[in-house]
Amino acid sequence: MKKNGFITLLFLFLINGITLGQNGWELLFNGTDLSNFEQLNGKADYVIEDSVIVGISKMNTLNSFLATKKTYGDFILEFEVLVDNGLNSGVQFRSQSIPEYRNGRVHGYQCEIETSPRKWAGGIYDEARRAWLYPLSRNAKGRNAFVPGQWNHYRIEAIGNHIRTWINGVHCVNLVDDLTDEGFIAFQVHSIRDQSQDGKKVRWRNIRIKTDGLEEARLNPDQDVVEISYLNNRLTKEEKRKGWRLLWDGQSTNGWRGAKMDRFPEKGWVVEDGILKVLASGGYESRNGGDIVTVDTYSDFELSVDFKITKGANSGIKYFVDPDLNKGTGSAIGLEFQILDDHNHPDAEQGKNGNRTVASLYDLIRAESYSKNGSKNFKGVGQWNNARIVVRGGHIEHWLNHVKVVEFDRFSQVFAALVEKSKYEIWENFGRLPEGHILLQDHGDEVSFRNIKIREF
Repeated sequence: MKKNGFITLLFLFLINGITLGQNGWELLFNGTDLSNFEQLNGKADYVIEDSVIVGISKMNTLNSFLATKKTYGDFILEFEVLVDNGLNSGVQFRSQSIPEYRNGRVHGYQCEIETSPRKWAGGIYDEARRAWLYPLSRNAKGRNAFVPGQWNHYRIEAIGNHIRTWINGVHCVNLVDDLTDEGFIAFQVHSIRDQSQDGKKVRWRNIRIKTDGLEEARLNPDQDVVEISYLNNRLTKEEKRKGWRLLWDGQSTNGWRGAKMDRFPEKGWVVEDGILKVLASGGYESRNGGDIVTVDTYSDFELSVDFKITKGANSGIKYFVDPDLNKGTGSAIGLEFQILDDHNHPDAEQGKNGNRTVASLYDLIRAESYSKNGSKNFKGVGQWNNARIVVRGGHIEHWLNHVKVVEFDRFSQVFAALVEKSKYEIWENFGRLPEGHILLQDHGDEVSFRNIKIREF
C-alpha cells in the first residue's frame, strides 16, 4: 500500500481521535457521509462540516431526526455536542418510527440537550409517548453538568432496564424502565416557532458506540443520584436496599380497608391487570364503595403513587387521616394531595387562588412549579401521572411527575392560619396528628392507581 493511501485509511480509523475497534468501540458516524442514517419526520437540514454532523433549525417543519438505519438494544453511547443558545435538541435511543403509531411519528427515549434556565440537559424524555420520565428536578448536581456555549461530553448507558446518563463526567440520570428494549439512535433538531431561532445549529462529533462487554465497561453510579423506577408493582434491588416496600401488591386488597368499615368495600373498587380502580358513580363523594385506607398508620415517610384520571374526574390521596373524625357522610379527614382534571371539573375554580387544582394541598396551598419553566408537569387526562409525598417531621412536600409543586411546615403559624380560613377549621388539630392512615378517595369518578409504594424514615 502506498504511504498516502495508508494515511487516508488510518485517518478513517482515527476520526476525531477515536479508534475503531478499540476496546470494542465502533464509530456511529464515519466522518464523511450520512449513508448509515435516514432522516425522519421533519425537514431541518443536516450537513457535515469538518467531520461534524450539523443540524440546522428551520421554521415551519416538524421535529427532525437523523436516525441510524441499524437498531440497537443494549449499548453504551458517547458523543460530544455543541448547541446554539436557545435551541432545544436531543438524542433518541431505543426509538421507533412505524406506520401504525401516529403515521410514523418518531417515539421513544430521548436524552435531553438544552440551554434553558431549568437546566434539564441529560434528563430522559419519552418522545411522543409518556413525556418526562426523569427530569433533572430530582438531581440538583446534574443540573449544573451541562455548560452552554461549549462542547459537552455525553454518555448514555442502556443496559437491560437500566438507563443512565452522564454529562462531562457528572451522573445525571438513574432510570429503570422496561417499555422498549431496542430501536434506532437519532439526532434531533427540534421544531421552532420563533423566527429568531431559524438557522441555529446543533453539532455532534466523536460519536461512538459499544455493544459488547458492557458490564465491565459500565460506570459506577453516583449514590446521590436517586433511582426512578417505572416497573409496574415491582421493586428494584436499589429500592429494597433503601427501604421501599409495596403498599399495594398489585393483585389483592391486602393491607387496605374501607375508611369507615373494617373490611375492603364489596363494591365501587376493582382490581384488574395490576391496577386498583375506583369506579364512576355520578361524581358523588364517598357514596359508592367509599374511601379506602391503609390498615397501618404512618408518620415520617416517602410515598409514591401512579394515578390516571378520566375526563372531568376528581379524587385525592390523603395522609395523616383519622377515620374517626368524620363518621357521617363525605370523605374521611386528612391532608390531601388533590387529584383533578383542572380543565373539566368545576372544583378547579373554587377554593382560593387555585388551591384545589391537581397536586395542590387541597383547599390550603396551590400547586405551582418550583422549577424555572413554571410548569407543574402534569401529563394529562388518560395518562399515568406520579404523585410523590415526602413527610419529615413537620416538613412536607408534594411532587407531581418528579417536579416539586408544594412545600410547607404543618406545625408552622402560616399553616395554622391557612387552616383557619379553610373548610378544615372545624377539625381540631387538623394536619398535626403524630401519625395517620393513607387514603385513596372515592369521589364518584373513575380513577386508576398503581405502583403504590412507601418507605419510612
